[in-house]
Amino acid sequence: MDLHEIVSSLSLEVTTPELSLTREVTGGYVSDLLSDVMGNSHAGNIWITLQIHLNIIAVASLKELSGIILVNNRKPDADTLKKAVAENIPVMTSSLPTFELVGRLYALGLRCR
Repeated sequence: MDLHEIVSSLSLEVTTPELSLTREVTGGYVSDLLSDVMGNSHAGNIWITLQIHLNIIAVASLKELSGIILVNNRKPDADTLKKAVAENIPVMTSSLPTFELVGRLYALGLRCR
């Protein structure tokens, strides 16, 4: 499944519209601890978090993640979005809480890897 399919299915808001959503998503990872994501996520995963600061982009880029979904109506600031575009990391937002969003991703067929 690709990012576009996820965005459409879950009615996500894309906060980096200048970036392509055609990249493949190979699995998902949920964590709010950057060190946990660095140690346990895999290239191609979509990362679900409530963190909105600049460092999430650095971690996503380092791990070659397919994108980031921010939950609970969390909105990244302008510096985070600028860095996301520079690093080619799509950022989406959802009003859903983490538990519900992950349940919907699972129902779409997305798994851990």
